[in-house]
Amino acid sequence: MNELEQALATIARGADEIIKQEDLAERLKSGRPLRIKAGFDPTAPDLHLGHTVLLNKMRQFQDLGHQVIFLIGDITGKIGDPTGKNVTRKPLSREDVLKNAETYASQVYKVLDRERTEVRFNNEWFGKMSAADMIKLAAQHTVARMLERDDFAKRYAAQQPIAIHEFLYPLVQGYDSVALSADVELGGTDQKFNLLMGRALQEHHGQPPQVVLTMPLLEGLDGVHKMSKSLGNYIGIDEPAIDIVTKTMKIDDALMWRWFELLSFEVSLDALARMKREVEGGALNPRDAKLRLARELATRFHDASAAEQAIAGWHAVVRGEGDTSVLPLAEIIVPADGLRLPALLTAAGLAASNSEANRKLKERAVRIDGEVAEDAQRSFGEGFEGVLQIGKRNFARVRLVAG
Repeated sequence: MNELEQALATIARGADEIIKQEDLAERLKSGRPLRIKAGFDPTAPDLHLGHTVLLNKMRQFQDLGHQVIFLIGDITGKIGDPTGKNVTRKPLSREDVLKNAETYASQVYKVLDRERTEVRFNNEWFGKMSAADMIKLAAQHTVARMLERDDFAKRYAAQQPIAIHEFLYPLVQGYDSVALSADVELGGTDQKFNLLMGRALQEHHGQPPQVVLTMPLLEGLDGVHKMSKSLGNYIGIDEPAIDIVTKTMKIDDALMWRWFELLSFEVSLDALARMKREVEGGALNPRDAKLRLARELATRFHDASAAEQAIAGWHAVVRGEGDTSVLPLAEIIVPADGLRLPALLTAAGLAASNSEANRKLKERAVRIDGEVAEDAQRSFGEGFEGVLQIGKRNFARVRLVAG
């Protein structure tokens, strides 16, 4: 492949859709650094692997010599993104937006090149808009067109309320592309309507319409639902390396290949296809392929030393190879009369409830320092330290301390 073909192949990796690919090729041929925009509403303080699907694509553009714009939607965040919602989303306060935005800015450089990243806030232009300006912006679209959006259409058909300000969200996101003169905007597949709004508004303002690149929504640890903090099926990029490793090792083997495609920088598509053939043919254990992914992710968000220590800890518990003392130690406050085993398992985050913990005890799925534990009445007091385990891959090293 020539240089242009290689660039297009890199950009297309994992992408769901590129609108229009011929426009992207023409802009790449120009030789100038393109302006690549992706917006993030600071609705929660921490980023997870689902967010990094876009960050990874932004980094690929940077490696090709382009300028990326990490847009923090301090205004759109206050509106509340209606995408995929069947109820009006509660807007964030200015204080919450700024606090979360600060955390975002400190995390994105675990993926992005600081020198080629422009961090912007859409309050820069919307904060200067008058009421008349916003009315003028709103006049550039119709209610009928807004109701073509799937989530709005479903809510309207179900007679669920749609607040007027929710119609502003796609317009505001689209106008961001005008303000930033974006060449390319990235977003999840659920953002397609909003991304196309950017193209329409740029044309209205005499700008070349941006190329739209949509990325799939990353399934979380359950392999079914979009990765989400609210569903608890996520891996946060600020989590300890051992958590990144142990959670990655829990994903389904089939999901592993999708994670490789969307999250890995080290494994090319050709190498990925080869790994799949080796697993199918029995030459490669899927566990070892998954360990490769876990090591890469832990190294990216921490460093190689932390990743190796985390993998050693995983081997120590799951395979009985090595010293479990390399595992991070979590302190749990214990009352004076102690904690019974089900409550301890719940406090350690290994069971969702005491009833689930009791069920696992009856199934003989609980171990303490490698030994099967069955006694639900067993109590633990201050000073206890050990490795608790439910199943093969769900474990934690804990110490009990007085409150």
